[in-house]
Amino acid sequence: MRFELIKKSCLFLFFMVLCGCVSTNKPADFVVNARVSNTNPGSMNSHGDNLVTYSTIQAAVDAAPLADEPWTIVIAPGNYNERVVIRRAGLRLIGSGKGKTRITFDRYAGQPVEPGSSETWGTFRTAVVEVLAEDVGLYDLTIENGYDYPADDRLPKGHPDKIRGTQAVALKTGEQADRTLLQRVELLGYQDTLFVQEGRTFVTDSEIRGHVDFIFGDGNALFENTDVISRPRAHPMTFTGYITAPSTLLDSFYGLTFINCRLLRELDVPDNSVPLGRPWHPTKTFTDGRYADPNAVGKSTFINTFMDAHIATVGWSTMGGTAKDGSRKQFDPLEDARFSEWGSYGPGAVLNAKRPQEKETALADYAKHKILDGWNPPLLSKAGANALIK
Repeated sequence: MRFELIKKSCLFLFFMVLCGCVSTNKPADFVVNARVSNTNPGSMNSHGDNLVTYSTIQAAVDAAPLADEPWTIVIAPGNYNERVVIRRAGLRLIGSGKGKTRITFDRYAGQPVEPGSSETWGTFRTAVVEVLAEDVGLYDLTIENGYDYPADDRLPKGHPDKIRGTQAVALKTGEQADRTLLQRVELLGYQDTLFVQEGRTFVTDSEIRGHVDFIFGDGNALFENTDVISRPRAHPMTFTGYITAPSTLLDSFYGLTFINCRLLRELDVPDNSVPLGRPWHPTKTFTDGRYADPNAVGKSTFINTFMDAHIATVGWSTMGGTAKDGSRKQFDPLEDARFSEWGSYGPGAVLNAKRPQEKETALADYAKHKILDGWNPPLLSKAGANALIK
């Protein structure tokens, strides 16, 4: 068994090198255009040249001139309690490191838009950071939706204070986004941490925490060398969460792709309790009614990924949706989705009929340059980032 895993890993590396999936790109050159410090604004400088320093990230984002050239904002250590909406293409936010630069906000789906209002935010308007432009880069920072999901989760079923609408997004790449890069970024949440709504997203050397459907959407996202960490629930249950909930459209070959990642868990997440994903068919309005989108045949693929023992033996799970007649139906992970894995290893890696395996002959399709359709993400070395934040 161990020989087969080593053999698979060697074959995988061969395919990755052959197909250009092993990056040989030099770090991109970055120029600091603005700085942010919420503790001592105006005191920071770069190479002796004074730069405008803002006390909030959103103020710095809004001040970026509209132009084709990239615009780089360096953010000092600190907790920034704000929502950040990025509408300017080519914007790059560089923090001082995961856990050092923290962008936090606590909006959740069931929260009233105004006190006493019957209108709530809904899942899609809860993101702490919302990317609504092309070529946006996020580096060396933490984004956290601080909604206290565990407190609500601890309440017993039927409790009058229990909340409907506990989804709370940390990062959203919206319909206008494409070529979004996350490098050395930490995303923290519980239900629906990362919403990849549209476009291409590349996540590398990062960390994502959550439990229920915490990586979801119909965008094309490649995760490389990233830790995906499941969080515990307050009460015993068969499945404590689901890592992915893709809604990839049928005409899109790539969905949520994980290569050389690790699926880990926090304390108190039981063995055999977290499926790799379930098929999300969003409810949409059609000429003949409102029902689950039949073209949303989600795709999640795990390649050469470590899986701890919390990963469910069955691999994948069903997900409910609205049928044409208005009734509730369950979408099957084997028939109503495109789920697969190859070269999985670790205590949660199990071979059985419910866990489709990718064919070795198809691995060439998962070369980095193919998944990203020729996009070459502008990576920033750690040394380069450290030089910019001084």
